[in-house]
Amino acid sequence: MKRIAVILAFLAVGAAAWAQAPAQTPPRTPRFAPTVHSPEVDADGRVTFRYRAPNAKEVIVLRDGGEPLPMKMDDQGVWTATTDPLAPDFYPYSFLVDGAATPDPANSFLKPMYKMALGQSVVHVPGPASLSWEWSDVPHGTITNHFYKSGIIGDDRNFYVYTPPGYDPHRKQPYPVLYLLHGFSDDASAWTTIGRANVILDNLIAQGKAKPMLIVNTLGYGAPEIINGGFNFNPALAKINNDKFVAALLAEVIPQVEKEYHVSRNADGRAIAGLSMGGGESLSAGLNHPDKFAWVGGFSSAVMLAGSDVSTAFPAVDAKINSQLRLLWIACGTEDQLIKPNRQFEDWLTSKGVRFTRIETPGAHTWMVWRRNLTEFAPLLFQPQAK
Repeated sequence: MKRIAVILAFLAVGAAAWAQAPAQTPPRTPRFAPTVHSPEVDADGRVTFRYRAPNAKEVIVLRDGGEPLPMKMDDQGVWTATTDPLAPDFYPYSFLVDGAATPDPANSFLKPMYKMALGQSVVHVPGPASLSWEWSDVPHGTITNHFYKSGIIGDDRNFYVYTPPGYDPHRKQPYPVLYLLHGFSDDASAWTTIGRANVILDNLIAQGKAKPMLIVNTLGYGAPEIINGGFNFNPALAKINNDKFVAALLAEVIPQVEKEYHVSRNADGRAIAGLSMGGGESLSAGLNHPDKFAWVGGFSSAVMLAGSDVSTAFPAVDAKINSQLRLLWIACGTEDQLIKPNRQFEDWLTSKGVRFTRIETPGAHTWMVWRRNLTEFAPLLFQPQAK
């Protein structure tokens, strides 16, 4: 009993001493830095970008269609910059951190890039439902990803197929198809993830402005090594890239689409268009194969990629093609570096007596231009009154 009493007395003294001692919380090092909110879009369209990099010397926002935007660092190591009010649209951007480009780690909306682990970040400045690329309460189509082994190119690749709302594989009349091609550095998903092609067609179809059609987005590299290590645009490889892509499109992709979907199998029911590299490929495929495509469009087309000499790239193109084509539509932004070669190509077409529609709009080499191009181009397709 004595022993128990001693122990209890000891515990009581200890408890009293502990109660009198000031409470102390051991310092803790936070495992993660506080979350950075970026990008932040204000009601007036201003966008604030933030990036945590306390050891960086310089951080700049690189924006498609905009001047580089320097950022300033606060005492927490967070760099910040705010734009002037931006028009409603989807804007790709990245950060240049001491000379190295990186996407925004606080933003999960990415534009994928082919053969690259990370692409550009994207910020959406929302606008009214009247804009063709804004999500609306209308019936929506379906996007399906197809994979196949290319015997012509020698790799495993994919293509996406958009089927319009209410697609009926058993209806009497087959659906027309638009083969819509991406640009250099993009992958096959680009026209969906950033181009908003499916949303644009949903809205145009719901408004009665465009025919219900399928859209096929296929990987645009006939020589995938053209993108190894950056922009590897030597003329010989560019021509191989173009020619092998067109061959795979005609011999592999189109037959698969026509086997699996209820679509037209003649030129009047097929259109082809694309942007930049894909614009050059579309012009090459369409003008050199008017028996396959009666509707051809090029958006900011990299026409030099089809071959260094226009006459060599389009050996049979002359005025006779006018009786086969229902539409040849060539568009480019006036601030685009490709406006000069596009004008030269148009002059060459004129010298050959080829009829076409020339479209020049404000804008540079950006998705902001190409979404508007598609919005104007799609309603012209598969219409009986077109030339």
